[in-house]
Amino acid sequence: MSDKRVLLIVGGGIAAYKCLELVRLLRKSGIAVRCILTKGGEAFVTPLSLAALSEDRVYQELFSLTDEAEMGHIQLSRSADLVVVAPATADLMARAANGLANDLATTTLLATDKPVLMAPAMNVRMWNHPATQRNIATLAGDGISFVGPDEGAMACGEFGPGRMAEPAAIFVAIMERFTQEPASQEMAGNLPLKGRRALVTAGPTVEPIDPVRLITNRSSGKQGFAIAQALSALGAEVTLIAGPVALPTPPGVHRIDVETAIQMQAACQAALPADVAICVAAVADWRPAEEGTLKIKKGPDGPPAINLIENPDILAGLAASGPNRPKLVIGFAAETNDVEAHARAKLTKKGCDWVIANDVTQPGVMGGEDNTVLLVTPEGTERWEKAPKSDVAKLIATRIAKALI
Repeated sequence: MSDKRVLLIVGGGIAAYKCLELVRLLRKSGIAVRCILTKGGEAFVTPLSLAALSEDRVYQELFSLTDEAEMGHIQLSRSADLVVVAPATADLMARAANGLANDLATTTLLATDKPVLMAPAMNVRMWNHPATQRNIATLAGDGISFVGPDEGAMACGEFGPGRMAEPAAIFVAIMERFTQEPASQEMAGNLPLKGRRALVTAGPTVEPIDPVRLITNRSSGKQGFAIAQALSALGAEVTLIAGPVALPTPPGVHRIDVETAIQMQAACQAALPADVAICVAAVADWRPAEEGTLKIKKGPDGPPAINLIENPDILAGLAASGPNRPKLVIGFAAETNDVEAHARAKLTKKGCDWVIANDVTQPGVMGGEDNTVLLVTPEGTERWEKAPKSDVAKLIATRIAKALI
């Protein structure tokens, strides 16, 4: 991402403080950031803070003798790959929707020929007001994209839609735009994966010891289900092979429920051919050599010995499935230490194309709503910031679409 540039317009609202974290995330990913700070935004964050984090000067005045001698608003509007407005206040969106150009921010928006992404932030009543909704419709009709707003408690004490999306969610939306940008025109359509078949595994497997006991793990299935939903939303025909989880089937997804690793392996082979296979499921590495037909009772000699045998390697099998091998085979690696090293070793050992790894010792990853992942490929490693699993899934789906086109 070192060749990508973002122009960030910081509007005047309490959510402006979140932009400092957004700038940090973008710079950490190698994306260059240049900031325009409005008069209202300056009431909440300082030019010095933005300049220090962006490692660039901050622009504020439309009638700057130095900048406008070189037509600064034109240069700013054309030099970036993406213009991001955060927070996009009701006032700023209203002026942009009506083509006003009475400060540097709105003049730049009117002069730009680059895509614009807005992150709205305002009081719930302001958000729901017919005037705001008309302005949003106008902006959307002009080709402007939006991320958020979220629903929740606000600084004014009220509750409802209007909270600016979290920096991680805005970062994911920016990454989606950049990963889509180099793709063919088909990628710009609503269904870039239409006609493609995707196989997704999710959740745990359970291996019975006796009729009442089993071996399993802590996988919730949330990330796999989110990926299945994101792929389906892009038009893919998705087969989701799920271990025992209490999650609803994503819309438009064909779900097959299994319990054991052997059952999951058979279901995967039956789902071929496929264009992409994403093995998110946490498959038990071992199973008891024999399943007891009766419940094992406690005895005087202590715990019974349970002989374990290795389960089939579903990921490696899909990566080596001959003429039926999916074009793209992706594995997941849940690690507790040396995450990147273990993921790269898995990439080589399994023969897959990508490995998406995460550190499951981080709070909230196992069974939670957020995830922090590394994308490991033969070309290198990308570190993605913590984000909701649904956003991680959308970014993965976008990458898959780009790779398959």
